[in-house]
Amino acid sequence: MNWFWLRSGRHRRVTSADGLTYDSAGRTAWRKAARPIGYAGLSVVLAAAAAGCTGSPGSTGQGQAATAASSSLFISRTVPDAPVGRQLTWFLRALADLPLSQQVIRAHFDPAVLAHISAGQLNSALAQPPAPGGASLIGLLSEDPARDPVSLLAVAAFGSVTLTVDIAVDRAGLIDTLLLGPYQPPPASWAQADRELAALAPDASLLAARVSPGGSCTPVHQVAASAARPLGSMFKLFVLGALAHQIAVGRVSWNQELTVTAQLKSLPSGQLQDEPDGTQVSVLDTAAKMISISDNTAANMLINLLGRSAVQAQDRQWSDHAALNVPFLTTREVFILKLSQWPALANRYIAANEAGRQALLASTVDRAPLPAVAAAQTWATPRDIGTIEWLASPDDICRAFAGLQQLAAQPRLAPLGSVLSANNGGVGLDPAQWPTVWFKGGSEPGVLTLGYLATNSKGQTFVVVAMLSDPAAALSPSAEPGLLAIVQAAFELVR
Repeated sequence: MNWFWLRSGRHRRVTSADGLTYDSAGRTAWRKAARPIGYAGLSVVLAAAAAGCTGSPGSTGQGQAATAASSSLFISRTVPDAPVGRQLTWFLRALADLPLSQQVIRAHFDPAVLAHISAGQLNSALAQPPAPGGASLIGLLSEDPARDPVSLLAVAAFGSVTLTVDIAVDRAGLIDTLLLGPYQPPPASWAQADRELAALAPDASLLAARVSPGGSCTPVHQVAASAARPLGSMFKLFVLGALAHQIAVGRVSWNQELTVTAQLKSLPSGQLQDEPDGTQVSVLDTAAKMISISDNTAANMLINLLGRSAVQAQDRQWSDHAALNVPFLTTREVFILKLSQWPALANRYIAANEAGRQALLASTVDRAPLPAVAAAQTWATPRDIGTIEWLASPDDICRAFAGLQQLAAQPRLAPLGSVLSANNGGVGLDPAQWPTVWFKGGSEPGVLTLGYLATNSKGQTFVVVAMLSDPAAALSPSAEPGLLAIVQAAFELVR
């Protein structure tokens, strides 16, 4: 959901919403599967932002910048003295000196980026933001640069429009990730959060809950928190829970080797689909990829290891809506049902009873070839998001996060903490106040979900889960930044 982006393909920056169509650079779009670098019409987005798309109705770019400047959510207003900080400073100033010469471009961008975009294309894209005097930093939303020294998420004023700047560098300090998108200031109250949530999608839910030391969730604020919604890749929390229980009883070990096979490969997001058949990956690495970069092949490998019934049992333990997920689909099966002979094959699956669905999976779906990535790129509108999906409510997801926190307290299961904290989901919580942040989200056309568990410096744990869905149309480009802003506000309001 970015409108200008560059990425070398080597660097895997993880900052924002992930999901079934996860981009490990931090955005939910199919572009990662299509090509390692690209750019799109930023001018279209700037026009929308100036009309109030990323702020309150009728707001202007100047009003948006003023709101951003007053936000208390910035980690810092000073760029760190590190390669990524110096590149951010250069980039914001360089917009006043366009067009950039080839020599200047080579001095600042990773060669892998420049192998896929010409100097003319880069200058053309960079010239679209209205920043004749260069852009100016408003603040940093990313975590402490000491913990993530190669990437930053900043908010900057581009003339009268405020945008996020997601930037990362390679080992040589050259830019290999650059994404610009709309900035959505967080709401200041629960009432405002509820209004903004309702405006994002026809089906919307929000839960902010306190997690007790015993692992129970007590709502602080909620909107339709018990309603089942499509999850996208958030379902992977249930797979991780089933894995943890198998490790706890000694049936599986973290260092056990799994094998990448053609039958388990899925479409991106992820990396394992690109590995040669026969590649060996440890259970720990597979779990880490499934959560941190939402690797769909990794999820299939773990479901295959554990068995569909074990994942369904974990779903029943944490979810009041587990019956909606029987049989518990793999990502490969979802892609085949939604991309191969759609909607005929999907309709056969939907019309069948449980036994019929199991039989159709075994006889047809699991024997079908994986659709091409090009087919996935044509999937732009919702397809059966209430039936061929994984479904749960915010209440269910809170129980999943709380259950994983309880499991992670066991010495044998301590790696769960690092798996779940590798990607902070772009929430931008101050690490001094929120030293622990776990994240999992998901998306597909018509679906966006964000889920976080965070423990503050006082030892108090909160879960915030936000879900959007629209069975009839793709979500607005403002949905992702808008929903993230509501999540950020929720963590401010629960303190």
